[in-house]
Amino acid sequence: MTDRIGELLVREKLITHEQLKNALEEQKKSGGRLGYNLTKLGYISEENLTAFLSRQYGIPTIDLMAQDIDSEVLKLIPEDVAQKYQILPVSRTGSTLVVAMSDPSNIFAIDDIKFLTGYNVEPLVASDAAIKSTIDKLYEAPDLGLEGVLNEFDEGEMEVVKEEDDVDLMDLKKAVEDAPVVKLVNLILTDAIKRGASDIHIEPYEKSFRVRYRVDGVLSEVMKPPMKLKNAIVSRIKIMSNLDIAERRLPQDGRIKLKLAKNKEMDYRVSVLPTLFGEKVCMRLLDKSNLQLDMTKLGFEETALKNFMAAIHKPWGIVLVTGPTGSGKTTTLYSALSELNKISDNISTAEDPVEFNLMGINQVQMHEEIGLNFAAALRSFLRQDPDIIMVGEVRDYETAEIAIKAALTGHLVLSTLHTNDAPSTVNRLLNMGIEPFLVSSACNLILAQRLARKICKDCKVRTPIAEKVLMDLGVPTQNAKNTEVYKGNGCATCGGSGYKGRIALYEVMPFTEPIKELVLNGASAAEIKRAAIKDGMKSLRMSGITKVMEGVTTIEEILRVTMAD
Repeated sequence: MTDRIGELLVREKLITHEQLKNALEEQKKSGGRLGYNLTKLGYISEENLTAFLSRQYGIPTIDLMAQDIDSEVLKLIPEDVAQKYQILPVSRTGSTLVVAMSDPSNIFAIDDIKFLTGYNVEPLVASDAAIKSTIDKLYEAPDLGLEGVLNEFDEGEMEVVKEEDDVDLMDLKKAVEDAPVVKLVNLILTDAIKRGASDIHIEPYEKSFRVRYRVDGVLSEVMKPPMKLKNAIVSRIKIMSNLDIAERRLPQDGRIKLKLAKNKEMDYRVSVLPTLFGEKVCMRLLDKSNLQLDMTKLGFEETALKNFMAAIHKPWGIVLVTGPTGSGKTTTLYSALSELNKISDNISTAEDPVEFNLMGINQVQMHEEIGLNFAAALRSFLRQDPDIIMVGEVRDYETAEIAIKAALTGHLVLSTLHTNDAPSTVNRLLNMGIEPFLVSSACNLILAQRLARKICKDCKVRTPIAEKVLMDLGVPTQNAKNTEVYKGNGCATCGGSGYKGRIALYEVMPFTEPIKELVLNGASAAEIKRAAIKDGMKSLRMSGITKVMEGVTTIEEILRVTMAD
């Protein structure tokens, strides 16, 4: 139940401010819904709370004790879903399912039930305690008795199958300390560094077990260890990451720090996920020595770099970097922070997770489970006398609102957003609920980016191509005749792929007066894009074409990572 309900209860004088505060503290400590904690502490009776919710939402109440719920209706919602949302199916009429809820404002629960059952959902209000006790009573497994259980089996077809979860912990601990397992895990971790991988995936399936590396943004299989080593390998990685090897049913996150030769350090961000056939491990490699903080080497073209530098050196305003996961947004932001990092400025960042430590910058790791999210960190930053603020991601209206307000009150704010290109970011902010006049006055610049693989220098060869293909791609007619196109033949250096390393493609849209005017008038993303290109902006596809003409990457790669204009 939301805090808003608590405020409405205070307004209706059904509880006091002090009681609401105590109930919220109790909720943080022991969990559960706000309504449950208010009734548990004796601040409001179940009847008064359900009557209030019924009035507030115009939804009738239901007495579950007086209901005879059909077992067929009960099967429509599994017990774990009923427990999760504190929701109970009551009856079904045609395509409508009537459910009892303690919090009828929970639209996520209603949407989930709609999706799960395929029925329209009609909520009724019931108390937390009534729903909880009815779920416990009705979903109880029927007791067949010994005779009933025996009758269900054929004597000849009974066999005990050892489940994944039945692995003996002592056996596992011994296996983990075996020299072959330790060597194999060390090999996987170090070989990934040699190959320049950004991620390692260790994946179990029913009859196979594989290891894949993501190199230059593309996954490829590197080995298939024996199935019998599956649990030992995963457990070895869990021990190295300080995770619980006995917990095999819940996802876990950890970190491994390796000290290599010549004092080189490598961090691995580890995520363990329980799947159908065992635990899948994904590790992100964070190589501090390879962090490219020199903006001139990232792939910016001259005008784009000039515009970006001008935007980040303004005394206030917001600069947004957009693109999908793994498109290099963090590197671009760290490069900007490194450029801005001076003794005279106070810089704070809110990140989830903190990928690299930067000297002279106050970096804060997010912890959603205890309430430290981007919005909460941003609020605190504003009380820390900041000059420059970096927010890992603008995910919701609350974060966007505080970031824009900070940008308008004399701070420079850098952040990321998940959108496809720079112009559509404006519409995304407006859809979040930010007013057009705030977007136009706060935004300095929006930058969209992608990473394209570079042709391997050791096996780079010229390849013939028809002029029409180049013109269809978007190469200007006058340049198509003279453009030479290259590709990689594949060699030992690039592991046969023809590509080695990556370069960023940038679409840089400064907020010029014409763009601001269009935003204020509620123009579409297409109109904003046309005006920006007229102003000199190069789209992602145009940026890619330039890299093809320079012989840095291939046409196939540009078609893979960018959309046609």
